Amino acid sequence: MKNIKSQIGIVLTTMIVLSAATGCKKFLDTEKQGTYTTDNYPYPKGSGPYDTFLFGAYNDLRSYDVHCTGFFLATNVRSDDADKGSTAGDGGADANSFDTFPVLPSNGIVSGMWVGYLSFIAKCNNVINQVDNNPAITASDQIKMQSKAEARFMRGYAYFNMVRFFGRVPILDKVLSVSAVNVPQSSAAQIYTFIESDLQFAAANLPASWDPRFVGRATSGMANGILAKVYLTQKKWAAAMGAANMVMTSGQYDLSTPYDKIFGESGENSQESVFEVQATASATVPTDNGVQINQFQGVRDGGVWNLGFGWNVPTSYLEAAYEPNDPREARTFLRRSTASTTYQTVYGENTPTTWNNPIYNQKVYTSPAFRALYNDMSGYWLNIRILRYADVVLMYAEAANEIGGAANITLASTALNSVRSRARNGNTAILPDVVTIDQATLRTAIHHERRIELAMEYDRFFDLVRWGQSQSALAAAGRPGFVASRDNLLPIPQTQIDLSKGVLTQNPGY
Repeated sequence: MKNIKSQIGIVLTTMIVLSAATGCKKFLDTEKQGTYTTDNYPYPKGSGPYDTFLFGAYNDLRSYDVHCTGFFLATNVRSDDADKGSTAGDGGADANSFDTFPVLPSNGIVSGMWVGYLSFIAKCNNVINQVDNNPAITASDQIKMQSKAEARFMRGYAYFNMVRFFGRVPILDKVLSVSAVNVPQSSAAQIYTFIESDLQFAAANLPASWDPRFVGRATSGMANGILAKVYLTQKKWAAAMGAANMVMTSGQYDLSTPYDKIFGESGENSQESVFEVQATASATVPTDNGVQINQFQGVRDGGVWNLGFGWNVPTSYLEAAYEPNDPREARTFLRRSTASTTYQTVYGENTPTTWNNPIYNQKVYTSPAFRALYNDMSGYWLNIRILRYADVVLMYAEAANEIGGAANITLASTALNSVRSRARNGNTAILPDVVTIDQATLRTAIHHERRIELAMEYDRFFDLVRWGQSQSALAAAGRPGFVASRDNLLPIPQTQIDLSKGVLTQNPGY
């Protein structure tokens, strides 16, 4: 697989000059994955002359510091749904503090996240700079707008994560010189305005779908779906309902994929998929074009079960939240067998009694057939599900219910029950429709459904924060160290404050 390298020439507050090392992956499937060379790279038969720069940005979606340890620690382990897992010594204080609080400004994982996301943003800015300022590249206006829209979608998504992680961050909207790079933080409100602008532009200028060769590239559905979540986070209910409705009426997505098929290799890029980080592997290149997030969550044991590090494991509090016989629990919880009960994986393998943890996250469990095909246990090839169609439907339901009124509450109930119907899979004895015209009761039902439908999928902590429930939920889950006024946000890395010579300032409570 070809590795395209281009010098970006952007300096961040860390004073690091970035180099865009990009790998072709599933969104470049013109032939068997893993076999690109300098001779068969898709341009000029691909989408346009800015692909080299775009793939530099797309590649950062697979970056360790963007979508790996810090990502699931900050979104899952900080919540009531997951523990760090493994042993106390594994990962040390930097990892364990996401469980126990507070996460300190000296935390190396947090520092990596800050640098990783700003590196990602810098590559998006480079794409825009190439489109606007590189006279050596000739392209139609349509290709220019589309390429900028791809970059602005990724930049908007990156800033959405950053503002939820850190609150106030610098807005870097262009390629900056060394002398101009030390930028003060903007307020969260300013950052959300910037994110909305990026995603609105992306939604207006991206295609609804791509040629199958380019599966995984940014679409209008991705942009509207993330935009719906941006609006929902700010309680802009009508705007959130409208953006979600754009996805729901696009004709690109539906709930036809069975729940137990969504998360494995065979469920990648299905009708359920709105936004997936694309990953791939081959027997000769098992990890370079993939994502490490699955390995960190894989079963920690020996021999054939030596699949990973055993982090991000479901809690008993999540387990207790399921309704009786909800089949989604079996697809989410990968259980260790006991002397009296033999459990199986989703692929029919009996689990042993020797695992270090009693439960693992089965949504990242890889197929034994693919492990054999790639002669690798790590799971780098499995895509990350960032935004599913069911999430969009539940956002629509939540927004409609919050707007209120009989008509909207009916729309909210219908949307909610469509998700429950898919989950029950024809079994009328379980998961009955929610029948209520009371807004508060329906709100509770929608919150519950989000927790169960999206369990272990990197949303729970953000949901608790935006619902104003983080303090009560974490206290109920036995996390006495959590203080919402401090821990709803991560600290600004102290190294970045020091490098900025005080231009960056710390979040409250740290």
